[in-house]
Amino acid sequence: MRTIDIHFELQFQYAVHFVSNMFSPSEGLLASVVADSRSSRRLAFVVDGGVARHHPNLLGNIEQYCRHHALDLPVPPVVIPGGETVKNNQSYWEEIHSLIDRARLCRQSCLVAVGGGALLDVAGFAAGTAHRGIRLVRVPTTVLSQNDSGVGVKNGINFFGQKNYLGMFAPPFAVINDELFLHTLDDRDWRSGIAEAIKVALVKDPVFFDFLAREAEAIRNRDMSPAAEMIFRCAQLHLEHIAGNGDPFERGASRPLDFGHWAAHKLESISQNRLRHGEAVAIGIALDSTYSHLAGFLNPGDWRRIMDVITRMGLPAFAPELLDDRLLDGLEDFRVHLGGALTIMLLQGIGRGIEVGHVDSGLMKPAIRTLQKSYAAERDVSGHKTLNVDLQTQF
Repeated sequence: MRTIDIHFELQFQYAVHFVSNMFSPSEGLLASVVADSRSSRRLAFVVDGGVARHHPNLLGNIEQYCRHHALDLPVPPVVIPGGETVKNNQSYWEEIHSLIDRARLCRQSCLVAVGGGALLDVAGFAAGTAHRGIRLVRVPTTVLSQNDSGVGVKNGINFFGQKNYLGMFAPPFAVINDELFLHTLDDRDWRSGIAEAIKVALVKDPVFFDFLAREAEAIRNRDMSPAAEMIFRCAQLHLEHIAGNGDPFERGASRPLDFGHWAAHKLESISQNRLRHGEAVAIGIALDSTYSHLAGFLNPGDWRRIMDVITRMGLPAFAPELLDDRLLDGLEDFRVHLGGALTIMLLQGIGRGIEVGHVDSGLMKPAIRTLQKSYAAERDVSGHKTLNVDLQTQF
């Protein structure tokens, strides 16, 4: 037998920028990002339909911006629907592939995706599979995508009835978080994004959790000063984890940033996306925190603080879908999606996670009943700051 054993490393770097009114002609950030020394000036835009509706001048502003900064925009921006359903229909990523082809984008060109997390996922999948990967500039437009999904390295679409079954790890070329887009979110989408901040605080940063507890009402009521700090710190913690824990592409078993997500993904599926992703994550956090408490990991005082922050932020802690017999199937779905043995993040305290390889269904059911008894009556849910990310991946 003869063997050739090879080892090499790849270095990734991208910036997450924070700005307001990025398509003002006087704002040169996007132009400088697109026209760096290694890039062509050719680009194409795909825009979330909901964003285009709430910002009726956006498409015209994009074209005007490109003319002002001498950027090559060979075809007009394309609008496709947003929301989770866009990830369920292959015609949408095929439409983005068509846009890339008609615009004659190459690996040195940029696809700019403007929208919520679902639209960014579909655009990321299309960009990652065209020419084996073209440059993607993400412009997240929701709280959730600006503080979590839009700033990381994952792209995916739903397939075979499973969330993010198809996709890849592909770092973006750059991310631009524009505060202006947050002003037109409805209250439900505003609150939904807060769940990911609670999640990362619980597993990473007790001081950040204290901040969220202190500012809960102000953030819920859309006070932009604490809200902007929440988004920045949440994005920063996510990026520090991706770049600093030695496993940016999730080849190992540890998934601390998926706290609450095994149930969240199943709840989204069972509810046929009646629940927003952030709402399902909030319920998943409530469930796994309650389970952690009943299992003896989490003390009563910390459990009550967690539940208090969830409800004060206007997020749900219970939904009827929790009572569906299919919910616990989400554990096996989660194991298969992650690969290998089941690994679930629970809590030993605020800011202190513990990974377990087994979930006791006999204890999970009382956790569900606790949430039903306590929370079923709650509301029904129908200058630039820049973060630089350096990733080093070994093969």
